[in-house]
Amino acid sequence: MRIDAHQHFWRYSAADYGWIDGAMDVLKRDYLPDDLAAVLQRQRLDGSIAVQARQCEDETRWLLQLARDKPRILAVIGWIDLQAEDLDTRLAAVAGEAQLKGFRHVLQDEAEPGFMLRPAFVRGLQRLAQLDYCYELLIKPQQLPEACSLLQQLPPMRLVLDHVAKPDIRGGDLAAWRAGIAELGSHPHLYCKVSGLVTEAHWNGWSAVDFEPCLEHVFDCFGPQRLMFGSDWPVCLLAAPYAGVQALLADFVRRHYPEHEAAVFGDNARRFYGL
Repeated sequence: MRIDAHQHFWRYSAADYGWIDGAMDVLKRDYLPDDLAAVLQRQRLDGSIAVQARQCEDETRWLLQLARDKPRILAVIGWIDLQAEDLDTRLAAVAGEAQLKGFRHVLQDEAEPGFMLRPAFVRGLQRLAQLDYCYELLIKPQQLPEACSLLQQLPPMRLVLDHVAKPDIRGGDLAAWRAGIAELGSHPHLYCKVSGLVTEAHWNGWSAVDFEPCLEHVFDCFGPQRLMFGSDWPVCLLAAPYAGVQALLADFVRRHYPEHEAAVFGDNARRFYGL
């Protein structure tokens, strides 16, 4: 099975997607399963993991309805208020949803230092671990030390780092990112999605060589058995077509880890999400 481990769906409205600014006109439209299905077929991928793009439980329910209707959606990563006093009640409401594999919060946009280390947030994550849900960490390089501290407070639950923690490919300042990735990679239960890199480079002027230092480092730190291909479609369209994003990683893997191509492009995701 060949899997895109990270993509999004939405019905666009400016009110719901305020992060889509004036430089992102290509994203200001609906992106739905039938749009992606044609792309997956062209790229010889069997299905995808749909990841939350809005922090509301209504979107989670909508994604789950899409997944029930569209078999190419193999799993859903939703959103839930981990700090809610009635978290158990909220989780019970979705307990029967087999395609709901875990949750995510847009930690990268939290202005409060240490937000992810709030006791209520940590307790929420610990509860997810008890129920065998996975959790996806969406952070920026400056949040890597907090993420390392967070892992010390959690059981060895299924965790995945999204977008390789968004290294500064455009600016080239990778020192702190490299140190944080090395520390996170030392936790064997933490996986990482090789996704979202093209939008961290110059959108209209990147070349494959720009990504080599980041790819080499993350493969060294996590190993090919804990890495997953993710397109970040449709966000990736800001900087590259889907085929270009896939080819970028596929070329690197074929040159350096040819025996692990099936793992990076599907087997690791299937194992991590329990598909």
